[in-house]
Order: sequence, then C-alpha cells, then structure tokens
Amino acid sequence: MFNKLLLAIDINAMEGAHRLAQAAKLLAAGDGAEIHVINVVPGSGMNMVGAAFEGDYNRTAKSAAEKALQDWTDGAFDGKAQVHVTEGTIYDSVLRMADRIGADVIVVGAHRPELRDYLVGPNAARITRHANQSVIVIR
Repeated sequence: MFNKLLLAIDINAMEGAHRLAQAAKLLAAGDGAEIHVINVVPGSGMNMVGAAFEGDYNRTAKSAAEKALQDWTDGAFDGKAQVHVTEGTIYDSVLRMADRIGADVIVVGAHRPELRDYLVGPNAARITRHANQSVIVIR
C-alpha cells in the first residue's frame, strides 16, 4: 500500500514518539516501505531576530537535532530509517520533504486540542490540509 513513509518527529517533545514509531512500523511492514524520519528546527525568522543569536546558533541547533534524531531513530527502527533534519517552518518543511522524497504517506502526532488550536491551527492540521499525500494523525 505504501512505498515511502515520512514520519514527522519533534525531537524536543518526545512524549508519544514511541506510539508514532509503532504506527510507522505497522504501516511500513505490509509492503516493506522505506521509512524516513524528519525533524524541523524552527528558523529564526526575520533577519532582525536572527541577529540576536550567536553566529553559529542555527548550525549548532541543527547539528544537535541531527544527533538526537539519529540516536532515537537507530533505537526505534534498528538503524533502518533515513533521517532528515531541516530548518524552517514546521508544516512547510514536512510537506516539502514529503514531496521531495516521493512519500506516499505522512505520519504525524497531535496533542489534545486547546482553544488556540481552533483559532490558529496546529502543524498537524496544516499538514493534513495541504499535503499531496495521505496523512495519518496519531494522538
């Protein structure tokens, strides 16, 4: 059913990550799909904001995220998943990566909705609305 699966993980909020990994493994098992795991390091936004951080802040944050994600992925998928760490807006980066790798499905986690989520919309909702692929949301 699926050849490539993209699992979106927030390395800074790992509660529920085990459930996401289990779901991804189940979805991939049937057809032996490739599993790709993505973490997005939020960009600093406007140049004015970025100037407030040290010169190599983004590079350091991205390197730390890559190491943490690789360590988690090695444990969760026995080293059989490809790791991607990008920088930018979370939902946009996930959608771009899904298109770039030719993913058939995106697996994302979602927390219990809060009032502000009904007004603004969390990343999972934006990914679901705008993806070219099927999206499976794990609560």
